[in-house]
Amino acid sequence: MISVWAPRVDRVQLRRLTPACTTISEHDLDPADDGSGWWRTDVAMAEGERYGFLLGDSTELRPDPRSRRQPRGVHGPSALFDPARFEWTDTGWSGRPLDGGVIYELHVGTFTPEGTLDSLAGHLDHLVELGITHVELLPVNAFSGEWNWGYDGVLWYAVHEGYGGPAAYQRFVDSAHARGIAVIQDVVYNHLGPSGNYLPEFGPYLREGEHTAWGDSVNLDEPAVREYIIENALMWLRDFHVDGLRLDAVHALHDDSTPHLLHELSERVDALSREVDRPLSLIAESDLNDPVMVLPREAGGYGLTAQWSDDWHHAVHVALTGETDGYYADFAAPDAVAKVTQDGFFHDGTYSSFRGRAHGTPLPPSVPAWRLVTFAQDHDQIGNRAAGDRLTASLSSDRLAVAAVLTLTAPGTPMLFMGEEWGASTPWQFFTSHEEPELARATAEGRIAEFAQMGWDPAAVPDPQDRATFERSRLDWSELESPHHARMLDLYRRLIALRHEVPELTDPEMSHNVVSVSHLEGAPEHRAYRIERGELAVLVNLTTEEVEFDLGPDSRILLETAPGRMVARTIALPPESAVIVAPPR
Repeated sequence: MISVWAPRVDRVQLRRLTPACTTISEHDLDPADDGSGWWRTDVAMAEGERYGFLLGDSTELRPDPRSRRQPRGVHGPSALFDPARFEWTDTGWSGRPLDGGVIYELHVGTFTPEGTLDSLAGHLDHLVELGITHVELLPVNAFSGEWNWGYDGVLWYAVHEGYGGPAAYQRFVDSAHARGIAVIQDVVYNHLGPSGNYLPEFGPYLREGEHTAWGDSVNLDEPAVREYIIENALMWLRDFHVDGLRLDAVHALHDDSTPHLLHELSERVDALSREVDRPLSLIAESDLNDPVMVLPREAGGYGLTAQWSDDWHHAVHVALTGETDGYYADFAAPDAVAKVTQDGFFHDGTYSSFRGRAHGTPLPPSVPAWRLVTFAQDHDQIGNRAAGDRLTASLSSDRLAVAAVLTLTAPGTPMLFMGEEWGASTPWQFFTSHEEPELARATAEGRIAEFAQMGWDPAAVPDPQDRATFERSRLDWSELESPHHARMLDLYRRLIALRHEVPELTDPEMSHNVVSVSHLEGAPEHRAYRIERGELAVLVNLTTEEVEFDLGPDSRILLETAPGRMVARTIALPPESAVIVAPPR
């Protein structure tokens, strides 16, 4: 049976096509008797068959809003895809909880030279050797054009054909599970892209006139739209065996309903988790600093597994780079690193100068540390810079090593951005390939104008529509042959191994973390830290001077980025270095 929700039209026809897109036949769909807006037909179709819908009196073919495959892109016809046909080999896969994990974020199109899911699967051994437990893919849903970050998707149920389509996605997940790696899929439910969005022709998917930063708000007042979102989430977890979802910008989900969409989604996902007998994670990207995201539903929360911690990123970024522009200004506070390490949120009701108001709510002590995903770099914090420059572009090798130590000894669940583990020199720039000339021009001009207001030379802002911008953002795997990059990779491997081996580094109790800040005459007072994780001490010197730290008797050095000078029961760390110290055995 073929069905579609289209309450805005008085007639729906199914058009069946050949692979060359010539018409085979047309069939009227029957409206549901209950007035729900659903239309159905009993026409039987074969795997891979091309089809689309004609709405009302229009002769323009539209793809299926729940299409699983778009062989000719988002403007072309859909193709029938049955996920149950795939022969999985992961029947013994019991999943991986987020607690104790290390996440690796990547973009399929730029991770490998080929930019496909199959080529990505061929690099999974690199992640295994690194010690990664969860790989997080930027959105793979169908978008307009050849290359895109993925946040301009318009057909949420289809996998971008350029990555290999849905069958390749199943092969990738199966391969990841065979190597012990869980898969997290980034999904976008707060807006739709500007090209190929035909959903409003079918029904009230959007609230016209109510905007997010990226377009009209999704209409969460409509039950069918809510179910469209929830069923899409369940599709990834059930049909593609995905282990978790990263929910993009949940603060842009405008929902005054009870229960909130996220509450409802977590209930349904938890039910599926029990059914498939493996952990399924929901991770929110939220700038609200509101514990409601991760508090249990019975305690008034939404019951999500975790949320990203921008505050941790901002505090550490300022400590590493000294940048204090824009939203970084507040994080120049001497206690910023200490506060995010001990309390989770920096803004927990404090005044945010960037927002011009008090922001956030304290994180209750009952929330375990691993529910905050922490990172020194991610796709947003790099790609939303004018030149898409990584920390590699501005920090010394020694300082990058300290960034690795801070990231992988943090109390949250650490996340790396692709290539970070070897200090990749390639930028990660904002790129699009909109096919409509006016939209392409508007996107490029808007990007340049945004950064020109901040004082950037327009000539220094890459054109997102230029293929070269996309190509520059590909990882250069040949860098691993360089001794410099190989040393950085070895450091990340040792740090991740240490995190897996030493219980203090995954202690869920925030209260067990103690951070002291060294006050040095003539040096920035908030750039040297002693971070105690239980009996373990992470000593960090980001000043330009040698800094002396006290040690316990017979302390053991587990890892150091540069040799310190031991004097009795003290260690003097050289500038831009870090050391991890443990008590005697």
